[in-house]
Amino acid sequence: MSGFDSDAVAVTTWAAVAPLRLGGRPQRLVPLVVGYEPIPEGVSLRGGSWFRYLMEPVTAVAIVFDEGWFLVDGGFDPVRIRDRDLRVASFDYENYLPIVPPGDPLVDQIAEAGLDWNDLAAAAITHAHFDHTGAARLLAPDQPLLLQRAEWEHVGATVDEREAFLFAADLRRVGLSIVTLDHDTRLAPGLTAIDTAGHTPGHQSFVIELADRTIVLAGDAADLRRNITHGVGCGSTVGADGPRLAESAAARLHALDETPGVEVWPAHDPDWEPWRTIIESRS
Repeated sequence: MSGFDSDAVAVTTWAAVAPLRLGGRPQRLVPLVVGYEPIPEGVSLRGGSWFRYLMEPVTAVAIVFDEGWFLVDGGFDPVRIRDRDLRVASFDYENYLPIVPPGDPLVDQIAEAGLDWNDLAAAAITHAHFDHTGAARLLAPDQPLLLQRAEWEHVGATVDEREAFLFAADLRRVGLSIVTLDHDTRLAPGLTAIDTAGHTPGHQSFVIELADRTIVLAGDAADLRRNITHGVGCGSTVGADGPRLAESAAARLHALDETPGVEVWPAHDPDWEPWRTIIESRS
């Protein structure tokens, strides 16, 4: 694929690696806040203000099974932010400032949750934007990174990484194992990836069936609860068909959220209770 070193990353399909090293079913979720970024409301919400900026949390979630755990998203690679020259080269956008709290928020919060990285069966990214791919640096070859085939093709076809808001190097690291999915895919009992393309060509969300409720991790198909409650797509899309797909994704998430026993989590809403609780507890 264009721009990729075939010796640096192993790429395979879901059928070739299933099942994952997970036992039983999902027992709990561990919400994580691993950074912050100022985002115009219009990026997150179609029709939103481009003058009003939101300090949005950058989030991830660990899904803990009876045996093993699974990670969705991972925030920034802190090295890109802490190294001054690398930060300037990576994030030279007008009115954009990525923020990572002290330490390594992803690693530190995983440890605080009592989880062992050696028990991580796999990780996934909702999409390839740089505020979601930072955990790839932590994965061993037997801990694959799952993304939609359409997203992988989008990364490979990208000519201007700055314009696409991604770092291909995050996903072509030596020793990283990439697994591609095709649309809705059952990953394990109680864990399903669902196609919510639009924000990017291969955006995916995740449905987690717990004993008492079902939680859907919307990713950037719904940055804010208003995307979900009003069924309004995100304001930032890719491709001519992006806006229509984003609206379809928002409608799908809205319908899921209206289903009894189902709760859809927005990825970047600073007022959403799971993220707000973390922010307030660490102050």
